Amino acid sequence: MWSYHQRVASIGFFGGLIWSMVGYALFYLNFTSVGPALALDPWALPDWKKTYIGHLVGIIFLSILSIGVAFLYRYTLQKLSSIWPGVIFGVVLWGIVFYFFHPIFPSLKPVTELDADTIITTLSLYILYGVFIGYSISFEYEEMERSQS
Repeated sequence: MWSYHQRVASIGFFGGLIWSMVGYALFYLNFTSVGPALALDPWALPDWKKTYIGHLVGIIFLSILSIGVAFLYRYTLQKLSSIWPGVIFGVVLWGIVFYFFHPIFPSLKPVTELDADTIITTLSLYILYGVFIGYSISFEYEEMERSQS
């Protein structure tokens, strides 16, 4: 039997894995100009970070980073069992990455210079990721509460 914290960590890892793989597919199909390798941008790595290997390493990195994001949701919004907290969480994450963290990603254009396809696709992807994390963690929280009463 897994503990609640282990379940949150697994939700985060698999949420990051699934949605960054979807993000790579969308990048590969030219729906967006931003792929998972963007996560490696702040580090001075060789040019392989712009190839499919860089995207695969980016997927693994995002999956691990997503564990922390899941715990952030767990500590702030776990008691809200609606779809809307996840949607808002995804929009806020998108804003943080594309506005607040923009300076640490040298290859990321400012939002005002991104094409509409990239904005709509990435925003939709972040919303889906937020809903996945939010709904899954809220469900696990409710199950834990039910089993303790």
